[in-house]
Amino acid sequence: MDLINIALDGPAAAGKSTIARQVASKLSMIYVDTGAMYRAITYKYLQNNKPEDFKALVDQTTLELTYDKSKGQRILLDDQDVTDFLRENDVTQNVSYVASKAPVRTFAVEKQKDLAAKKGIVMDGRDIGTVVLPNAELKVYMIASVEERAERRQKENEQCGIPSTLSQLKKEIEERDHYDMNRDISPLKKADDAITVDTTGKTIEEVTEEIMNLVNNL
Repeated sequence: MDLINIALDGPAAAGKSTIARQVASKLSMIYVDTGAMYRAITYKYLQNNKPEDFKALVDQTTLELTYDKSKGQRILLDDQDVTDFLRENDVTQNVSYVASKAPVRTFAVEKQKDLAAKKGIVMDGRDIGTVVLPNAELKVYMIASVEERAERRQKENEQCGIPSTLSQLKKEIEERDHYDMNRDISPLKKADDAITVDTTGKTIEEVTEEIMNLVNNL
């Protein structure tokens, strides 16, 4: 099969990152977690006491994705590995706001397009099929119920030792959906030629197989 790019979009906790990693592994492709890139910039924004000048912030930022055989994708922010800090509550609560800023999106999208230029990429996010990879050979829009997404995020938080409650997470997810879908720059939406995959009630294996079937039918 010729090298292709695969774009996976969808709301928070729909399973994008997990499935993207699985598909990339099965196809021996490179997985790019764009959400982690925005989280890294958000982490720097918080560490710098929430500066108002986002252009100055990204102009003074270096961001690199590396791969570790045991740990997977790692995010180097200004030459420091910040991967383990990117799921903290304060980052999660501010990432939609930071990611909505034009200088931040321009900075991240340019890097994402560069990564995908030679193809062989599985990339997940919120504007991959519409903005970053509009010519991707396969575009998938993943969805799941708010209740299930909150339960998934709660399990992730428990594994990472991050305090949260289901009711809190459900509220945050609903608010983030609204914000992401209604922002002025690169809002979350399904690309016209994307295929919707509902992950509600499905296992990782089932969803992975569903997307692998889509790849095989290209």
